[in-house]
Amino acid sequence: MTGPDLPLSHPLRVAALAARKPTRFDLKPDATALSALAAVLGITAVTDLRFKGELRPHGRHDWDLDGTLTAVVEQPCIVTLAPVRTRIEERVERRYIADMELPEADESEIPEDDRIEPLPDVIDAGFVATEALALALPPYPRAEGVELGETVHAAPGVQPLRDEDLRPFSGLASLAEKLGLPHKDGE
Repeated sequence: MTGPDLPLSHPLRVAALAARKPTRFDLKPDATALSALAAVLGITAVTDLRFKGELRPHGRHDWDLDGTLTAVVEQPCIVTLAPVRTRIEERVERRYIADMELPEADESEIPEDDRIEPLPDVIDAGFVATEALALALPPYPRAEGVELGETVHAAPGVQPLRDEDLRPFSGLASLAEKLGLPHKDGE
């Protein structure tokens, strides 16, 4: 759960945690760490980030991490490449299970509760914040008012195939009209 290449790290050794009360954390990285984090995530910038929460015992051997991640990120617009700023606010929950059985087969089912993980020796709150931010990033950021539009490509002399041509039932309404059959719009 830790890594030397991660720009944001806050390791918490499980054996050293208080067994009866929560361990609180509040990560607010400096500009250098934010810049390195943006590089790791492959985005233009992370201008602000805070990960605040607590790690508390659950039962005798398990642990719950509950926190709030807030960040401001900048990514290029997928259409114009103009910078797009996004404010992210995510609740982050993890349950670390001491006796979790890991699947042995090459293929396995994903558990219903995706917050559950095996309990490591060290829980790195910085790693959890990085992972949560990566999952919360908009996959296709667009500048305000920008439409994706349609791009049509074809070899010279060939009629291009458009999105409308790929809709198999798009011509049924006009065919029904030609045949004088009723359809939903004008029954």
